[in-house]
Amino acid sequence: MTSIKMVAVDVDGTFVRHNHTFDEDRFRRILTRMHEVGAEFVIASGNQYWQLRDYFPGYDEELSFVAENGAYVKDHADVAFVEAMERDVVLKALEWIEAHPDIENVMSCLSCAYVERGRMREDFFEFMRTYYHRMEWVDSLRDVSDPVLKFALSVPHDQTMAYYDEIRATMTAGLVPTSSGHGAIDLIVPGCHKASGLQRLAERWDISPEEVAVFGDGGNDVEMLKWAGSGYAMANACDEAKAAANHFCPSNEEQGVLTTLEELFEL
Repeated sequence: MTSIKMVAVDVDGTFVRHNHTFDEDRFRRILTRMHEVGAEFVIASGNQYWQLRDYFPGYDEELSFVAENGAYVKDHADVAFVEAMERDVVLKALEWIEAHPDIENVMSCLSCAYVERGRMREDFFEFMRTYYHRMEWVDSLRDVSDPVLKFALSVPHDQTMAYYDEIRATMTAGLVPTSSGHGAIDLIVPGCHKASGLQRLAERWDISPEEVAVFGDGGNDVEMLKWAGSGYAMANACDEAKAAANHFCPSNEEQGVLTTLEELFEL
């Protein structure tokens, strides 16, 4: 029997297929087996908690969540940790975003996510509803008092790395960029990433990194792939994620996470 006591999975490009589905019957069997051996299952994503929770209706409190790239950590029913940005950092980020009119932006906060009316397109708002199940229009992001956890930027695809490098060079304090590629860049609190969130849960549960298996496909999975004793990169993972992993598994379209967990937990 495996010595794995915690499993953490990224969602998009890792756990779910392109249509945001997964084999729920297989997952239920795996989760039941994990409960029997005292292993924890964690969703670790850059996405909003409210969206992640909706993937698992009816039994989300059996799971734990590292959401918003580590800024929001939920231990079953309990919120274990929240890391909000300082006000001056938020204003600096908004100033930079406003100076780049080709960038679209969602400001993700503790209770909701917000999009600025007049600056963002209606179709952008509707598209982002896929990832932000609690989201509202506001006249100005500067007037939002909800604690800010993350900025989610949408940039021209062919300029993703150029903008990533510019952000790293110009925003030297208070936030750092992370990217899953394809025009998506998140601005997060320094030192606050998926691995830091998983570490917080591991400490609460007295689990060592060597007893953890994680699965990921993108650049924002690198820290946790390196941190865990068993880091699995998906077959469809980016080169950076593959370089950080020490194991590989089939793609998300092949339900590679479920296949690997069935092997690890002898199902």
